[in-house]
Amino acid sequence: MHRRTFLKTAAAATAMPLAAATTRRPNIIVILADDLGFADVGFEGAKDIPTPYIDRLARNGLRFTNACVSHPFCSPTRAGLMTGRYQHRFGHENNPKYDPNDQVAGLPAGEITIANVLSDAGYVTGQIGKWHLGAAPKFHPLKRGFQEQFGFIGGGHDYFKADLDHPNAREYMIPIERNGQPVAESEYLTDAFTREACSFVGRHAKDPFFLYLAYNAPHTPLQAPRAYLDRVSDIKDPIRRSYAAMICALDDGVGRLAAMLEVLKLENDTLIFFLSDNGGPTPVTHADNHPFRGYKGQVYEGGIHVPFVMKWPGQLPAGETYGSPIISLDIFSTAAAVAGAQVPGDRIIDGVNLMPHITGKGSQPPHDKLYWRTGGGQSFAVRQGNWKLVKIGNRTELYDLEADVGESKDAATTQPEILQRLETARQSWHRQMIPPLFESPEPAPAKKKN
Repeated sequence: MHRRTFLKTAAAATAMPLAAATTRRPNIIVILADDLGFADVGFEGAKDIPTPYIDRLARNGLRFTNACVSHPFCSPTRAGLMTGRYQHRFGHENNPKYDPNDQVAGLPAGEITIANVLSDAGYVTGQIGKWHLGAAPKFHPLKRGFQEQFGFIGGGHDYFKADLDHPNAREYMIPIERNGQPVAESEYLTDAFTREACSFVGRHAKDPFFLYLAYNAPHTPLQAPRAYLDRVSDIKDPIRRSYAAMICALDDGVGRLAAMLEVLKLENDTLIFFLSDNGGPTPVTHADNHPFRGYKGQVYEGGIHVPFVMKWPGQLPAGETYGSPIISLDIFSTAAAVAGAQVPGDRIIDGVNLMPHITGKGSQPPHDKLYWRTGGGQSFAVRQGNWKLVKIGNRTELYDLEADVGESKDAATTQPEILQRLETARQSWHRQMIPPLFESPEPAPAKKKN
């Protein structure tokens, strides 16, 4: 049975009435950074990394002070973002191994993506950058609702070169693709993705479009051209300097894309989301997740709490903040609602349409509780209001995030009733999920020194 038979019309129930001046459905752009530390953009406190264009996006948009992603590392977060569902519902809890022959390790074919939903609604859909949702042909973006694609299929890539001559090249050297076909690329990869994003917007200026711009910056390998390194020459730590230079390239990309929208007079007709896929991997890239505890891979705030901005001139308040907890799953439902699109009616959608809440029409917070799980149950977190339960192995902790944003004062023994309430909720949610369908690949063994 075709998936459209499982869809229900949600426009009347969930779509936000657009202002009378709006003459077209909004374009929708999701800009996703990769492994960006929370405090490594100016609007969240960075002092040593200049991010004027990302800061301008936040200044002219709505900044979310309690925004999280649905997982503390790469691929599962992307699976949740694409589907609006906790990825644990369909077993996508780990990073898929890069193997074009593996028919299991990837976003399950039965899942409906936001690109499917918006494409069915008449949007032109484009995916640029990192995919990381399965390497087999059936997982390809062009099979998941995207009409155009430019980037790489794996979980990371060298920023300066690829190997066109060997189809079985290691993951970080695989060819860059345009619509599934290998292409030669000579530009620094972050700049190339920006170039392609601007081209996509220019080609489809008269259409309602959805652009998923998934930069791999500032994910390793830490590589940047001299021009970007020179901008952060005051940073003495060579690892952080390279990481910072990569953020400068990312920031330039945000600025170039914003300028293109302005030139085409599309700024007021475009809803932009900006976020990172998880917290920064501090031990590896020297990212800064201040004021939070932890980093990528952990369910402490440093692994899941991310910079998050929405900008839509005339429809969203500018220069303000929103404090209720939200999650990256909400992008799916919000995008579908503003597009007046149909959403799947045969499955649970965990994301919610944020528009009524951030425009003052929703009296309740978007979510009563938010949940996290890694490794099929190695660690968990549950958040309700200001209270957060963290369970790692057999250890259970409780934190009041309003009083203790750094998760340094365990209140498990002093607040047993709150602890039990969140633990009961955790168990109930856990029972609704399924085990992981595949495991993350083993890290490469360390090289022995001579």
